[in-house]
Amino acid sequence: MRKLLVVIITVLLLSVAVSCSKQNDALPEMLEVELSVKPVTGKVNQPISFEAKVSQGKEMVNDAESVIFEIWRAKDEKHEKIEIKQAKNGIYRLEKSFPQEGTYYIISHVTARDMHNMPKKEFVVGTPSEPEDPKAKDSMENMDMDDHHEDDHTHEGH
Repeated sequence: MRKLLVVIITVLLLSVAVSCSKQNDALPEMLEVELSVKPVTGKVNQPISFEAKVSQGKEMVNDAESVIFEIWRAKDEKHEKIEIKQAKNGIYRLEKSFPQEGTYYIISHVTARDMHNMPKKEFVVGTPSEPEDPKAKDSMENMDMDDHHEDDHTHEGH
């Protein structure tokens, strides 16, 4: 009787494991967001075009729950957030001009199909201003951990 019970429990556990692995095979593809800025170096009071191209696998996503462009000038605490309501062929677009020269940043916060993606880009209006420290807490890219390796080899002993 005990052997039969062990066999039944083993079969049940194996069937649960197989059904779980089949569910994992059907995971949805990742949400991809391709953020572009044109031109990357713009002029004061001239429009700059921002586009977030949203896709999942080969499918363009026109039904995102939320697409918000967050834009700010380097080292400025005030960040402007602009929600984009509609897309055409998976492209959420904003055109905006800037009255002040400097280095700026944009993050596109995209939430769609239970996923979130937020790429960041730097762009310049007129003359660049001092950029933000790439190691700052709100910077998500440009992190270079090899900064001080150059100096490590300049003072070698003889």
